[in-house]
Amino acid sequence: MPALHENLRKQLEKVVIEARDTAEAAARAALQRLAVDNPEPFKHQTPDHRQLRNQLRARARQLGDLLEQKKQAIDHLTHELAYEHWHRMLFARFLAENGLLIHPELGVPVTLAECEDLAKEEAAATKTKADAWALAGRFASKMLPQIFRIDDPLLQVTLAPEDQQALEKLLVSLPGGEHG
Repeated sequence: MPALHENLRKQLEKVVIEARDTAEAAARAALQRLAVDNPEPFKHQTPDHRQLRNQLRARARQLGDLLEQKKQAIDHLTHELAYEHWHRMLFARFLAENGLLIHPELGVPVTLAECEDLAKEEAAATKTKADAWALAGRFASKMLPQIFRIDDPLLQVTLAPEDQQALEKLLVSLPGGEHG
């Protein structure tokens, strides 16, 4: 495979740096919405959100974030969450553009446009919001379980819609195809 032209390398570098900053701000906000850094969970949190919060606090400590007086630092966890979300999206796009994103049940390659249609069908069936990138990311996770562990609590964290859209916009800005 030939090396990227210098202009493309610069564009990729610029997008990746911007995506890292965007993803880290989004990750910190998402973790704070789950009260991961707070001494106590929010009263309105469901049992599932409380369990996820506890898993994330444990993961933060594994990554080296300190727990002091029940307040959990989340700097390392923020970085890890941002990395996981952005790279899962980037891998999904790479796989799709190369005909390598495989539908786990049908065993056929799918495009990002097809992921969008499938996400709409899934959303209608489950009464949830359609998210083509999340679906493509799940397909990539099933294909690359050593890289993106499906049971990883970080991948259960949902970024705010405006943050997700900002990352999608950055990803689509890379040359190589038009995706929605």
